[in-house]
Amino acid sequence: MQFRADQKERLDKFLARMVPDVSRTKLATHIEKGGVTVDGEAITKPRFEVIPDQTIVVAELEESPAHDLTPVPMDLDIRYEDDSLLVVNKPRGMAVHPAPSSRGATLIHGLLARSHDLSTVGGDFRPGIVHRLDKDTTGLMIVAKNDKVHAHLADQLKTRTLGRKYLAVIYRVPEEKQFVIEGPIGRHPKNPTQMAVVSTGKPAVTHVKVLAHSGSNALVGCRLETGRTHQIRVHLSSIGCPVIGDKAYAPKTHQAGEMALHAAVLRFVHPVTGKEIEVSVEPPFDFQWSGEIPMEELIAWK
Repeated sequence: MQFRADQKERLDKFLARMVPDVSRTKLATHIEKGGVTVDGEAITKPRFEVIPDQTIVVAELEESPAHDLTPVPMDLDIRYEDDSLLVVNKPRGMAVHPAPSSRGATLIHGLLARSHDLSTVGGDFRPGIVHRLDKDTTGLMIVAKNDKVHAHLADQLKTRTLGRKYLAVIYRVPEEKQFVIEGPIGRHPKNPTQMAVVSTGKPAVTHVKVLAHSGSNALVGCRLETGRTHQIRVHLSSIGCPVIGDKAYAPKTHQAGEMALHAAVLRFVHPVTGKEIEVSVEPPFDFQWSGEIPMEELIAWK
């Protein structure tokens, strides 16, 4: 995680504002262990004072060992599976892995109930997880069963050969039928729990295609070229076309109902066989679109 200081403040207090889901004690310990740098220099004193425009980089924080990973049997919707990997259709409201802000059973608990043959690259609390979906986003995710397969799939993400297409219902119909949104994404300067298009963010590119429209709403396909946190939601909101039902990035007048964002298509090269695999799934029954879902058009979109 990377942040830019916006005021003169103690390092531990600054991080407490930026990462509110992590306890102050844990942040202080992380600093003392050398897990934080300021302008490239490791700082081990929580009381260190940062000044505006300094760059603070936080090495990934391990989740607390207090997380209970006792397997929980679940009726998971597996759309593809072999000895190397599986593709699961994640339901709405289910977190992918344990986190300070997400207690209770997660997708990981359900996967462990099926098998403990999952990759270990993601750490003890993220076995098998190659990429993630937000808690209220539905749709397809790849899960690796060993570290070699995980590394191969992760490389496909980096080289952008792993294709991900989403369906979203947005407010306002874009003027163009097909377009690209480019805008760096980073932490919101005033709300650290949200992301925003900011000059100090990481490069992000989202391809968008209008598939249908009804009244003031549109059904769009979104193809990710990068994979930043909340990327589709932030990019669509930044052009005045927020995802319907998005409690974080849509105006209150358009937050009613479930968030209409669904990971509909995954395309990747199988790490073992070398064959191209494509998996698709239609959105759930509560997806906020009453018209036809043109899945064939979305799948064919290049």
